[in-house]
Amino acid sequence: MAERRGLFISVDGGDGVGKSTQLNLLLPWLRENGHDLVACRDPGSTPLGEAIRQIVLYRHDLAIHRRAEMLLYMAARAQLVEEVIRPALEQGRTVVSDRYLLANVVYQGYGGGLNVDELWRVGATAVAGIMPDVVLLLDVPPEIAKLRIGRPLDRMESQGDEFRIRVREGFRTEAARRSEIIVVDASGGVDQVQASLRSHLAVWLDRRGNGGQCPRAQ
Repeated sequence: MAERRGLFISVDGGDGVGKSTQLNLLLPWLRENGHDLVACRDPGSTPLGEAIRQIVLYRHDLAIHRRAEMLLYMAARAQLVEEVIRPALEQGRTVVSDRYLLANVVYQGYGGGLNVDELWRVGATAVAGIMPDVVLLLDVPPEIAKLRIGRPLDRMESQGDEFRIRVREGFRTEAARRSEIIVVDASGGVDQVQASLRSHLAVWLDRRGNGGQCPRAQ
């Protein structure tokens, strides 16, 4: 197996925190600062992953037990690792993923009631050792995040206010447990949140060394 040489960043958070908006602003900034980027989404970014995404997010008519739901996400992620993420890292590229294993642990564990430690163990098998170097966790109170979703809700978003509260608490609990997770307050305006996101990431890259690529937050 080739040596991993690239940088792996994931961006996560509950529904309505603004991940897509912030990623669309963050990716060009990273490119401008010398990163050879591969962007992906979890689930998705492979034919198998996109097929599974349609099932777990949009098949409202299909009964899916929580364990089956969890394993579908794990399968999509395993394919994503082998088809997209691992090859990019071995080439020395920077991978930025919209969600990753943390979301699976939080949504199906804290939100859905499955055993959190077991989810981490299953996840370790699914990703075969490929974990993010840093996780940027966008954090917004659920009542604010709910108002930001300006489209029909998908399956995960349709599970109610109590589910959203448990998901947020789960993300915050895992952030307190795991040093690679950086919590970013995403309750402000788009530009304010992006500035904070870049600042946190620039500090982390500087501390890491980043192979001489240490962008300034602008």
